[in-house]
Amino acid sequence: MQNFHRDGICPIRDVLSRLGDKWSLLVLVSLQTNGVMRFGDLQRSIGDVSQRMLTVTLRTLEADGIVERKVYAEVPPRVEYRLTDRGRSLMPYLNGLVEWAQRHADGILESRK
Repeated sequence: MQNFHRDGICPIRDVLSRLGDKWSLLVLVSLQTNGVMRFGDLQRSIGDVSQRMLTVTLRTLEADGIVERKVYAEVPPRVEYRLTDRGRSLMPYLNGLVEWAQRHADGILESRK
């Protein structure tokens, strides 16, 4: 039997729990599609995410090295977000999931009725 635990941590569960929350995938797809984005632009591109949840999501993705946050010393301060190399390497896998979701969304919604 193959064991997926490393030092008491399951790497699959750990990574997927970080990416599988409600907002991370939308943030990553927005950054991939639009490139470098400011906070307000990201919030508008997603639509219904609160400021607090977007902040938490961006901090988590930054802590994992998937998103880079760059602060410019200007008045008022300008902050931009972009995918890191690690984030860009993740996107082909997430794009497959996004395409699948788009292709099957109508059928899934119908099945839920």
